Amino acid sequence: MDMLSWIDWSVLAVTLIGIVSYGTWQTRGSKNVKDYLRGGNTSKWWTIGLSVMATQASAITFLSTPGQAFNDGMGFVQFYFGLPIAMIVICLVFIPLYHRLKVYTAYEFLENRFDLKTRTLAAILFLIQRGLAAGITIFAPAIILSVVLGWDLLTLNVAIGFLVIIYTVSGGTRAVNVTQKHQMVVIFIGMLIAFFLIVDKLPQDITFTKALEIAGASGKMEVLDFSFSLNNRYTFWSGIIGGTFLMLSYFGTDQSQVQRYLSGKSVKEMQLGLIFNGLLKVPMQFFILLVGVMVFVFYQFNQAPVNFNPTATDVVLNSEYAEDYKKLQEEQQQIFRDKQKIIEAFIESDNPDTAKYIAAANAANEDLRQDARFLIDKASELKDIKVESNDKDYVFIHFILNNLPRGLIGLLLAVILSAAMSSTASELNALGSTTTIDLYIRNSGEKTEEEKVKASRWFTFLWGIIAIGVACVANLAENLIQLVNIIGSIFYGNVLGIFLLGFFFKFVKGNAVFIGALITQALVITLYFLNEFEYINLPFLWLNFVGCIIVIFIACLLQVLSKNDKQAKA
Repeated sequence: MDMLSWIDWSVLAVTLIGIVSYGTWQTRGSKNVKDYLRGGNTSKWWTIGLSVMATQASAITFLSTPGQAFNDGMGFVQFYFGLPIAMIVICLVFIPLYHRLKVYTAYEFLENRFDLKTRTLAAILFLIQRGLAAGITIFAPAIILSVVLGWDLLTLNVAIGFLVIIYTVSGGTRAVNVTQKHQMVVIFIGMLIAFFLIVDKLPQDITFTKALEIAGASGKMEVLDFSFSLNNRYTFWSGIIGGTFLMLSYFGTDQSQVQRYLSGKSVKEMQLGLIFNGLLKVPMQFFILLVGVMVFVFYQFNQAPVNFNPTATDVVLNSEYAEDYKKLQEEQQQIFRDKQKIIEAFIESDNPDTAKYIAAANAANEDLRQDARFLIDKASELKDIKVESNDKDYVFIHFILNNLPRGLIGLLLAVILSAAMSSTASELNALGSTTTIDLYIRNSGEKTEEEKVKASRWFTFLWGIIAIGVACVANLAENLIQLVNIIGSIFYGNVLGIFLLGFFFKFVKGNAVFIGALITQALVITLYFLNEFEYINLPFLWLNFVGCIIVIFIACLLQVLSKNDKQAKA
């Protein structure tokens, strides 16, 4: 059933069509590669900063992050603690080097420093992980909107993909940068409105401070975890160490980000853009998580569904497990009624001891939701239908559709789709430029400027089609924002290690790096699957650190052995 009014449709359509049209019109007629791939080097620092933020802030950020906070609290913000450190290192080391070499892609540096095969390997590793991620950034909003609104998933994947392809192919890097400025404005406005509306919808006697106390009573406000336990995925140490290595690789070697700041007018503009991103990104993620915590508080006073995925609920209620599921719904209603009395006592007495009863009620509710997920999985298995029982990614969209006024629903949907478009546009732009510069032109001889731009457009279009294809066959993971970061972590540490070898280990040559990188990639993939099957305990964030250290160690070892071997033969 269509839940949108004509006002929502109007807001959604005007916002999206306006952004696409403006980006296409403003950047028409790029005649040379410098204009098309580096935006003519005209971008100011604020454009770079917003474009870098928009590239990272996909729809997954605005769908999954509030759901992450709803379930697990504010601890996820620790994931970003390494970002400011990474921005400083990139500003001091990466940007001056890229600017001096006048590169179009980050991987050109690797041929200058090592050899063609190392450059090609790094470019291919980027194309694999970013091609998969581009499909997920289309798929994320499409799967959720299709379920909640009853729209056809295939149509949504194609529609989102082609909207992005239109202006990305047309205007290249400058089109991406221009549109991302406006998309970030829409995103900021939409999320601020959502936050104030959530707080406004709380009972009159519940101030913002009281809301935070209620969230804190259930452990949702625990931001910092200084434990060294590998059982905790997000800790201060995993964020500072693993997060720094992930962010260094993402912002320093991932072409989807490098291309954003290579469009800057000068080194200073590029550096200011990244510092702007470093200062604003952590508070922005904190705020988005806080929105999720406020949604959690809202559902302390308003009945929530047992499972936020409506398709999952329909499947189990039309199966032989329907009666069991209805019992769970009745039990949840009783828990909700009991919790109202506990919260009322907590507010009136202001006694911190009553907080443990709120936590106990929410723990009982979470156990019940876990039982519901088990029934949904059994029902979907019985019917041979793939249904996502883990509903983290559906929490925020459920709140939007059921509690926001008409018009604002359209705006928040525009936020989600704008974020999907902005992130996907950067990825397609980078995939097209890397394929053109690092593979096609490098291996096919000299081309005219017109031929280079034409090839870039065609490769961007091709990657857009591939991304739509990935979106159409993708399946939901535990949490979409984690899935994207897991894909990145499998490749990023290795690629970062290759670049650090180039920067700081002058004695290491191309052959040692190339062989070391191949061995490392195989080892990291093995470590990931060993962790997945619980043979070892190594959360994915640490793969960035481990991959980087392994490739540096192996390459240095191979180089020393090679040198000793040559000396022995001599």
